[in-house]
Amino acid sequence: MQHSRRRIAIVSSIAALCTIAAACSMNRVDQPAAVAPKTAASPAPAPAQEPNVYAAAMTDKIDPRLAGITPRVYVPNAGSGTVDVIDPATFKIIDHFKVGQIPHHITPSWDMQHLYVNNTESNTLTEIDPRSGKPTRTIPVEDPYNLYYTADGSKAIVVAERFLRLDFRDPKTWELIRSVPIPYPGVDHLDFSADGRFLVASTEYSGYVAKVDIVEMELTGQTKVGGLPIDVRLSPDGSVFYVANQGRHGVHVLDATTLKEIGFLPTGKGAHGFHVSRDTKSMYVSNRLAGTISVIDTATRRIRATWRTGGSPDMMQVSPDGSQLWVSDRFSGTVTVVDTATGDVIKKIKVGNNPHGLTYFPQPGRFSLGHNGVYR
Repeated sequence: MQHSRRRIAIVSSIAALCTIAAACSMNRVDQPAAVAPKTAASPAPAPAQEPNVYAAAMTDKIDPRLAGITPRVYVPNAGSGTVDVIDPATFKIIDHFKVGQIPHHITPSWDMQHLYVNNTESNTLTEIDPRSGKPTRTIPVEDPYNLYYTADGSKAIVVAERFLRLDFRDPKTWELIRSVPIPYPGVDHLDFSADGRFLVASTEYSGYVAKVDIVEMELTGQTKVGGLPIDVRLSPDGSVFYVANQGRHGVHVLDATTLKEIGFLPTGKGAHGFHVSRDTKSMYVSNRLAGTISVIDTATRRIRATWRTGGSPDMMQVSPDGSQLWVSDRFSGTVTVVDTATGDVIKKIKVGNNPHGLTYFPQPGRFSLGHNGVYR
């Protein structure tokens, strides 16, 4: 499919797009009548069940269900249609295998029993058994650019970017339950409210974030932030969504209920991906065009530090003990390992072409919300 091949070209020339997009408008909440919130279908959010939505992942202990799984870092190489498997103890590549065309992310299943390689252009998922570290089967799924799960595990959500929609599917049979059209180009990343009743998705090429009711599976609102919004992550206290904007070179802070912008943090050129520290006191932001990682203090919502890592940092994962941050370098063909105490680069590991949404597995937590490893 030409759209996915174009994505590789687009990300390679994103610097030019960023300059244009920086002029885009922001701070406006748009809710046309056609997608106005339904009061009956979308009840007011309930308080979070935990004081910290990531509370279950604030430990280095792995769930007993995952006993016997050897830690590995799985790296999807979008440009070469392969996966590299790294031993995090030695920083060595110990396996390498072909998957489908343009694999963008490797997603842990909700119950953390499988890993799924999102082969966008092949319209397939490659299932990996994390116990053997080997692919076990190929599942036909239309346009899986990204993959998420509702908090109760009842639905998988396939981000079908080139078709401008979110596909809600049965996570066991992969049968389609319902498609939700997202009328803005570039839907690609999302996160969920603290109570799991709705999600917020970025639309990279239109400058919007969209709100979707999980129960009714309907678009209920949107906010224009301008630029090129990429990753979305809920704060530990559940009160705000952070939205990384590659075109505006920083992070929007949106009220988690109204989606109104209440702050903006200039982090670095090409702000792209998020990951939460093990203690949840920090939110890591990859600045893909700057070659840096910013550290946001989640209590004060201020930038605590900026680490120069080089390369083109994209998606990230922390080690189970929280001491290392593993980062895919999208344009550099490397994975960078960073010391989270100092920000120093520990290791650069050469991998395939266009490494993207790597996952370090297994991880602490009760369940996976998907992407390349978001746990609660």
